[in-house]
Amino acid sequence: MLIYYYELSECTLKTKQIILDKYLICGLGNPGREYEGTRHNTGFMVLDAFAKASNIVFEDKRYGFVAETTVKGRKIILLKPTTFMNLSGNAVRYWLNKENIDQSRLLVVSDDVALPLGAFRLKGNGSNGGHNGLGHIQQLIGQNYARLRMGVGNDYPRGGQVDWVLGRYSDEEMKELQPAIDLGVDIIKSFALAGLDITMNQFNKLGKK
Repeated sequence: MLIYYYELSECTLKTKQIILDKYLICGLGNPGREYEGTRHNTGFMVLDAFAKASNIVFEDKRYGFVAETTVKGRKIILLKPTTFMNLSGNAVRYWLNKENIDQSRLLVVSDDVALPLGAFRLKGNGSNGGHNGLGHIQQLIGQNYARLRMGVGNDYPRGGQVDWVLGRYSDEEMKELQPAIDLGVDIIKSFALAGLDITMNQFNKLGKK
């Protein structure tokens, strides 16, 4: 994205170009009212909190709901895929290509049953950990991209994972989750402004439970 501004100097109009660094932040979840408030939509919740704090709204675009803002010269594009979880990679790949964003400036926010509720962990790469959304992204672009894993706990019987992640948070669980969501908003800003390594060093210690 180019921003033009003008300087008047000795009756001469000078044009300067500022090229904004762009970042794609993708929160994983499923579209539709029936999935609102479910553990599998925790990625959507983090992006909704960021959008609210930034006073921006999502628009229904190709492969997802998209919102944009600028923070200190960085353009941040928020993406909530409408492909449903198992095809999330289609949305991520499309918007990376459309906006010509380098993969190193992609951050994916997802739920994670391997972490306790309210915990979180930011990583620069790695396996999908059995998460279908991350798995599909990995199929299409590989596993070298940053991901913020939001803990949703695993208090379910054997074979009950699907019902667990598609279940809704209780009011008490939301109280426990909210601080992590708030820090997720800060992590997104830091990722764009300070970079992955500094953000991991600063925030991962806060995400332990």
